Amino acid sequence: MSRVQNVIAFVALVLVVGFASALLSPPGAWYASLAKPEFNPPNWIFAPVWIVLYIFIGIAGALAWRSDRRGSLTPLWFGQLVLNGTWSIVFFRLHLPVVALAIVLALLATVLGFVAVAWRSNRTAAMLFLPYAAWVAFASLLNLMIVRLN
Repeated sequence: MSRVQNVIAFVALVLVVGFASALLSPPGAWYASLAKPEFNPPNWIFAPVWIVLYIFIGIAGALAWRSDRRGSLTPLWFGQLVLNGTWSIVFFRLHLPVVALAIVLALLATVLGFVAVAWRSNRTAAMLFLPYAAWVAFASLLNLMIVRLN
């Protein structure tokens, strides 16, 4: 598979997982009824941010696959993808914000682990994950505040 095909495949995989989890778990009335912190962004911001992040995540995955297929980088990448897709379903569909908080914290740890490992072996992949790490840290804070306020 060429490098371009590799990137396209990884970006497509991330987009499929992201859109599938969103379709399976729309925010709905339950989420609208929750008390949220003052710094909660408007709902319209989430889709464009996630689309950009999904593209970065996919490119980083392709880079990790090419440079570290048998090392720890690729399992960390796939681990974050599973946790990412799981969080939306647990939070929005199952209405379990405490369990979702544990998942998003595990996601944050996995993303940061990916950055730490990639920093030594594939700095570009690590840097592509930095905005993702920042967004997941913010999402973790939002999730924590929703748990505390509700």
